[in-house]
Amino acid sequence: MTEKKYINQNIKPLNTRRNEKGNLEISGCDIVELAKKYSTPLYVIDEITLTKMIEDYKKAFSKYEKTNILFASKALMTSAIAKIIDNLGLGFDVVSMGEMHTLLNAKIKLNKSSFNGNNKSKQEIKYAIDNGIDHFSCDNFYELKVLNEIAKEKNKIQKIHLRITPGIECHTHDYIKTGQNDSKFGFDLSRIDEVINLILNEYKNLKLTGLHAHIGSQIFETRVYYDEIGVLLNESKRIKDKFNIELSEINIGGGLGITYTDSDNPPSVYKIADVVIQSIDDNCKKLGLNKPILYVEPGRSLVCTSGVSLYTLGSCKEIEGIRNYIAVDGGMADNPRPSMYQAEYFAEIANAKDNKKSKKVTIAGKFCESGDILIKDIDLNDPKPDDILCIYATGAYCYSMSSNYNNMLKPAMVLINNGKSDIIVKRQTLEQLSQNDIVPDRLK
Repeated sequence: MTEKKYINQNIKPLNTRRNEKGNLEISGCDIVELAKKYSTPLYVIDEITLTKMIEDYKKAFSKYEKTNILFASKALMTSAIAKIIDNLGLGFDVVSMGEMHTLLNAKIKLNKSSFNGNNKSKQEIKYAIDNGIDHFSCDNFYELKVLNEIAKEKNKIQKIHLRITPGIECHTHDYIKTGQNDSKFGFDLSRIDEVINLILNEYKNLKLTGLHAHIGSQIFETRVYYDEIGVLLNESKRIKDKFNIELSEINIGGGLGITYTDSDNPPSVYKIADVVIQSIDDNCKKLGLNKPILYVEPGRSLVCTSGVSLYTLGSCKEIEGIRNYIAVDGGMADNPRPSMYQAEYFAEIANAKDNKKSKKVTIAGKFCESGDILIKDIDLNDPKPDDILCIYATGAYCYSMSSNYNNMLKPAMVLINNGKSDIIVKRQTLEQLSQNDIVPDRLK
């Protein structure tokens, strides 16, 4: 496995090695010792890798001074992770009251945040306005109407972007495409005039400042970003010419891919930034537009490589001539991505092994579904019960999509940095599992 220059192009966190004991070590922390101390399943986030990826984003887009980087909170939202990101100057793309609450709970203001989503509730809209959200990315006519009514009640002129579907498809899984015309997200371009007439003539408490588009996730192409900006700026030009409204902002979403296995080959954030900036330069010059403020919303590419998941191996089942299964003490409840959209991962046995012989196995979860498979047919070094398995690149969409399926407890999360480890999410307890579970008096 060749180490590449940029973080999102590598499978493992920075400073991953085998220590003198033969155990896996990340950022000076022995992975086997972490598993012993905190138990498994366990989410582990390397602060050094996370910080370096944030710094790469800032440096890559520093060539364009009018850039606001917003972390796509849905990828991983905890108070500690949010604090790291906020301390390094980024804002947040939020999609729920819960994500906003987590930021506020971490003493992070919402004045650099965008509220996204295709079905914001009235309660969420009020909460966002009351807590000083910078802007809403408006997704549909219903939202515009409700947002204007609530803003009027609160005597507030609310800044908004319009989320559009740019008609651009990228080569990724159907479930994580968002830019094509047939999408639940955003306004079709054919309806934009109707939207603007409503804003100009009826929705006086909304201030339109920009357009927003998001074309998908786990993207390996670069041309799609160039084309997306072309759509946004051409539409901005058309709006300017027809309605005499000069939009000053564009939001291109996120979506940059990362490396889960050796077969993945994503571009670096530096390459994407170059393409984005070139497209803005080319299109603004061609269309006679002032250069807009640029918003980008990285999620997976910012946090994923910094995270690993630790499991303890358990039962084995060998089917001669077919497959060898070995089960872990977690699975689809703490990482639903393989069962949802066939996501692939790389893993290693974390503890030292005298026997160097590898064995092809399928890593099965412990949940009551045949589809609860984390990794199919991977070569592992002499896997045995009680070994510690380390699955790489799990920093995004594992914790945030986790569940209590089979009434399993959600894992803990640990932050590591230069040999130190801190709990940032406590392991769920049985008492917490049932604390909202009520038996009516008539059943007692």
